[in-house]
Amino acid sequence: METPAPRLRVAVVLPCYNEAPTIEQVVHGFARELPDAAIYVFDNNSTDATAELAARAGARVIRSPLQGKGNVIQHMSNVVDADVYVLADGDGTYAAAAAPKLVERLLHDGLDILVASRLEQHESDSFRPFHRFGNLLITRTISMLFRTHLTDVLSGYRVLSRRFVDVVRLRMSGFEVETEMTLQCLTKRLAWAEMPVEYGRRPEGSHSKLSTWTDGLLILKGIVLIFKDYKPLLFFTSLAGLLALASVLTGLAPIQDYLEIRYVLHVPRAILAAGLAILATISLTAGLILDTISKLHQESIELWKRALDQRRHRGPDA
Repeated sequence: METPAPRLRVAVVLPCYNEAPTIEQVVHGFARELPDAAIYVFDNNSTDATAELAARAGARVIRSPLQGKGNVIQHMSNVVDADVYVLADGDGTYAAAAAPKLVERLLHDGLDILVASRLEQHESDSFRPFHRFGNLLITRTISMLFRTHLTDVLSGYRVLSRRFVDVVRLRMSGFEVETEMTLQCLTKRLAWAEMPVEYGRRPEGSHSKLSTWTDGLLILKGIVLIFKDYKPLLFFTSLAGLLALASVLTGLAPIQDYLEIRYVLHVPRAILAAGLAILATISLTAGLILDTISKLHQESIELWKRALDQRRHRGPDA
């Protein structure tokens, strides 16, 4: 007699901060579309009735005291045990009806993360001014730096595998965590894809917590930091090239002095050029050393992924 396959554990995770106008509708929507899923609302210090309304709608409410969406998702990875994680916002802009197809696609294609892309199917006023432009700018920057093709790195509607949650350790504390999840997936060679979904406008009384300029700068900062950590050779070689070019341009006058009169008249510029050349050499050396460390780190990640897969195949009692 064959042993029945264990039931897939799906968790819907909704980070919330002051989403009282919409949270009940969102919880009911996901409960209807994913009837076997456990629905968690992580209340991030809301000052309204978000927690009470979520509990009344049937969600499991967990207080998450560290402010910021990134902190909430890190908290989620520590306390929620599931095979598949559906991340969405509590503002009602993401269609719960898309969740079954997203979960099915993740499982069918063996993905670690599936991002619900919003840019193909959205209402005309779904995005605030500059948000669409900022999204495109950040998306194309990442696509260029990591030699891939992305369409929407800022989407908050994502489906994650258990392996993604086990392998990836997030560091960003705010809205930039969505970009970090994509970057971590690319750098750790996890399987990813995007899938278009409908994106609606916020209902009356619901307000976005995203700051266009502040959060945009934090996202760009996060891209630079992750690029430095996981692509150190390219990062520091590029920096060394810029320093070397600055050294040459700065040192043109002292070199010309020496060639013409065998004496350097532009002494400060000669000192600056020498300093820039030293910095370029240090930067190149740092890139070579950190690239070796990064490759060793990547090998450790691959071994960790293999160990997780083997443990999963043997079953929970292995």
